[in-house]
Amino acid sequence: MSSKAAIRAEAERLQAVFLASGASVAEVDLLQPAATLLELYGEDIRARAYTTCDPDQGEMMLRPDFTVPVVQQHLAGGSAPARYTYLGEVFRKQPAGSGRAREYLQVGYELFNSTVPAAADAEVFALFSEILLPLGLTPVTGDIGILLAAVDSLSTSEARKSALRRHIWRPRRFHALLDRFTGTLAPSPHRAALPGAAGDRFAPLIAAAGPAIGVRTPGEIEARLARLQEEAKTPPIAAAESDVLDEILSLRKTLPNAFDHLRVITGDLPGLDGAVCCMARRIEALDAAGVNVTDLPFEASYGRTMMEYYDGFVFGFIDENWPDLPPVAAGGRYDALCRVLGSGQDARAVGGAIRPERVHQMQSRLAGSG
Repeated sequence: MSSKAAIRAEAERLQAVFLASGASVAEVDLLQPAATLLELYGEDIRARAYTTCDPDQGEMMLRPDFTVPVVQQHLAGGSAPARYTYLGEVFRKQPAGSGRAREYLQVGYELFNSTVPAAADAEVFALFSEILLPLGLTPVTGDIGILLAAVDSLSTSEARKSALRRHIWRPRRFHALLDRFTGTLAPSPHRAALPGAAGDRFAPLIAAAGPAIGVRTPGEIEARLARLQEEAKTPPIAAAESDVLDEILSLRKTLPNAFDHLRVITGDLPGLDGAVCCMARRIEALDAAGVNVTDLPFEASYGRTMMEYYDGFVFGFIDENWPDLPPVAAGGRYDALCRVLGSGQDARAVGGAIRPERVHQMQSRLAGSG
């Protein structure tokens, strides 16, 4: 097992490369307000974050990631273009018996640039590729923006599209919703049985249910019942559109071949055109940055089980000897997160993080086999 001192030394070596690339150091608190993270990710984040309570600040979380506080720090006083690097511990709950680290170092690089997103994507990916090249890792790229555009292109209600967008990062829930919206799963008989009168039509139903349990008000319950009733009336998503969405989700090719495939698919889902054009500009920028795009793997679903803030280009570097472990490095674009945290401010960003203990372990293994 690698010593903490050796891992920190590796982290400092990696951060030195980011500093040499023009980044300034971002220092953020170890304890983060839970309210911000809960608002962004919902109650699901409790399953992977350690929480505590401060007498003055209320509920707090041990830092599960650096991106949110770095974005907040930048929006509070930074100006684009800006480059930041950070180094420190993050904390993640792990499944029982998984053996995965609950506390580990991250070193990262974040680029804020509102003018040329494709060039920023290429800069970050090329920098990570250069740093990690000696390790012989397998790179993989994806694009959450393609998936979001595909959902937005569906011929269905905005409520259904909103639900699918919300669960892009939860594949099981996403597919369960899609099955329901396409009619693959029969709707609950209780939905069809809801009363149809106007006004306070649900009041008798609520009263008959007995005493209230929980914090929802009668008005919130009525609104939810009304949405369910409206959902029951919505026609199913066409099988042809669902098939195209499944085709996109399962797409795994080299980057140029994936682009050609997606360009053909825009004939069935024209709403994809903007995202596919962004992908074309990114390919050109990657090529200009010296990345070998010809053989670069692309998986349309890559990044769907990571933190939910990615909404565009995503990437990772994987150790093929340990495919079940998290990537040695990963990152992506998170423009929507910047808009949410900045209350609509025009900020765009892309970045990534490296796990230095994995880098140190691989270097030791390579040295031992040399």
